[in-house]
Amino acid sequence: MKKILLFLAVSAISFNGKAQIQTPQPSPSAKIEQKVGLTDVTLEYSRPGVRGRDVFGDLVPYGEVWRTGANNNTTITFSDDVVIDGKALPAGTYAIYTIPKQNEWDVMFYKNTENWGLPQEWDENEVALKTTVEAQNMPIKMETFTIIIDELQNDSAVLNFIWDDTVAMLQFEVPTDEKATASIEEVMSGEPASNDYFAAASYYHDQNKDLDKAYEWIQKATEGQDPAFWVLRRKSLIEADMGKKDAAIESAKKSLAAAEKAGNADYAKMNKDSLKEWGAM
Repeated sequence: MKKILLFLAVSAISFNGKAQIQTPQPSPSAKIEQKVGLTDVTLEYSRPGVRGRDVFGDLVPYGEVWRTGANNNTTITFSDDVVIDGKALPAGTYAIYTIPKQNEWDVMFYKNTENWGLPQEWDENEVALKTTVEAQNMPIKMETFTIIIDELQNDSAVLNFIWDDTVAMLQFEVPTDEKATASIEEVMSGEPASNDYFAAASYYHDQNKDLDKAYEWIQKATEGQDPAFWVLRRKSLIEADMGKKDAAIESAKKSLAAAEKAGNADYAKMNKDSLKEWGAM
């Protein structure tokens, strides 16, 4: 009897150790990690195909809650609080459910992410945020369901839900200025290096904040050293925006010479274009 039990145990182990058949998933999984400003956004979802079917209004009925993909919940994770349609959505991970309609979609961020498809019982208390977005027809068709984080700005981006001949677009805003300003203030209260002065000046200049402060910092970034061509380029742009034309021309010429010496054609061209604009070439 002991020999029989030992044989059965060894047989089971041998069977379980055999290679498993691998076949492609009908709706392959995807993961997107995107930095928007200073906020990390992670999207995980499965991607069904059209495969000759009528999608919206048929496979995905209008006016009904859709899992927004296939298989496990489609989830999105924000590392910071974000704003959608003027409403705050706290940092965290959410399942995305939608209600497609012909010209608009309702989009819901659901706190419970452990469902396969739709929850067995829908709980409105689990809806962290709900909004309505525009849906449009596309001139070409997308065979595979696709979510794109696009139209990246320092403080915002757009989620595009694309499938068949339809795209629905949802914009979200991130707290970039708040985080960047806090970071600048913290570093500047200590012992900032030249790179810190350059980064702070560039941010203030790009965001049309305090130009006087940006100029103060870019000057500190160029003190006591041979500045890089990209630092001199930024200095010239700040000076130009402040109406310091002669100083801007001088900085641009230095940047041009340094860029040509480094073999950087892009910066050389940008400086030449600026010098022509300022009447110096």
